[in-house]
Amino acid sequence: MPDRSNSTDTIAYGRLMHHAMRGLIQTVLTDVARDGLPGEHHFFITFDTRHAGVDLAPWLQERYPDEMTIVIQHWYDGLDVTDDGFTITLNFGDSPERLRVPFDAILTFVDPSVEFGLRFETAPAPDGPSGDDDPMPEDADEPGQEDDTAPVQDAEVVSLDTFRRKT
Repeated sequence: MPDRSNSTDTIAYGRLMHHAMRGLIQTVLTDVARDGLPGEHHFFITFDTRHAGVDLAPWLQERYPDEMTIVIQHWYDGLDVTDDGFTITLNFGDSPERLRVPFDAILTFVDPSVEFGLRFETAPAPDGPSGDDDPMPEDADEPGQEDDTAPVQDAEVVSLDTFRRKT
């Protein structure tokens, strides 16, 4: 009989989907870092600037105290993707700035060229803390290591109308 002392009565599909969608973003950005953006592909990435591990120039942090949307399209440099996030240099008004974004800080990822988008929502865990706790600890992919007090995050397809230009 299996030992159920560390298990719950449900499968955490939301947490598993969250982890899979972050992996999808990692794969896409790794391919772009290696090969460049193919065709008309480009990305709008919105992230929580307060998340642990986000690294922005002080003036950008001041201008975007809660969240920021970056566009990876025509000019970017030094895209480097790791297991937990990416760094990139982007041009802000003729001022190149290096920034670091952990995957867990991403709120939306959209590629309007193919009408693809993901939105990650955070909801407090039942009877657990709310706020900026890490939604998926680094060791959570090991069986029995899930953090039941962390906020639950779900991934969903996002409406691209938010990013369309009004004509």
